[in-house]
Amino acid sequence: MEIISGTALAKQIRQKLAAEVSLLTCQHGRAPKLAIILVGDHSASMTYVNSKVKAAAEVGIQCEHIHLPESTSQEELLTLIRRLNAEPDTDGILVQLPLPPHINTDTVLLSIDPQKDVDGLHIVNVGKLASGRKAIQACTPRGVISLLKSAHITIAGKHAVIAGRSNLVGSPMALLLLRENATVTVCHSQTQNIAAHVAQADILVTAMGKTGVITPDMLKPGVVLIDVAMNYDDQGKLRGDVYTKDDLPLLEEKVAAATPVPGGVGPMTIASLLQNTVDIYKENISHC
Repeated sequence: MEIISGTALAKQIRQKLAAEVSLLTCQHGRAPKLAIILVGDHSASMTYVNSKVKAAAEVGIQCEHIHLPESTSQEELLTLIRRLNAEPDTDGILVQLPLPPHINTDTVLLSIDPQKDVDGLHIVNVGKLASGRKAIQACTPRGVISLLKSAHITIAGKHAVIAGRSNLVGSPMALLLLRENATVTVCHSQTQNIAAHVAQADILVTAMGKTGVITPDMLKPGVVLIDVAMNYDDQGKLRGDVYTKDDLPLLEEKVAAATPVPGGVGPMTIASLLQNTVDIYKENISHC
């Protein structure tokens, strides 16, 4: 079984981006700039944001980290986004989710300029992706495609099954796999007999955020397993939807390749965020 390391690939991507950003900054007089907005003190969100800020700095991306109090009103947040939309030197805007309950997430995401939507969540970018046009891609699905290609896994003609249909992962993942000419099945909480669908997967991407729904005995021999989820079991141990990192040797005879949890998809999500930021920046400077 091949272990597809997101940590290793993300390191390669960051090194390549650092060299590219250094050259572009010298040529054009400014570095790419990413604005990250965090509302409140959600502990996991603070950890994610700090990781993104650190990764951006490592490759030379200027990062404006705007940390707003939990009490921030929706209109105050929208006013801030309008300001960032209007700033020509701000290339990407990211609003860390989840937002406090008094703020409407859809309203906020739709207020971001689609050309600065570094997370690829604006309906304009989703629509472009669905229609096969060039679009800013959601970070985690972009990272998954990069992982599959780095491992020289054939996608075209394969049956890809996705467990989960969220706007962050499952739905855009299906669109990207279709672009790669896979035959795609999307399972979700209302899917009946999910085991029958999972058993047909040449490539299985799990992003349910729930353990026990998919178990190793359901897997088709030779499957490529991409476990996106990060869950904690009763003992506080980090695990994916299907397995823990320690379980991987138990899948040796059944699984052709798999991502570890942690160290699989997670690092690639941040790497893809950096790639999106640089892509937007290059598009901007090309029009100057």
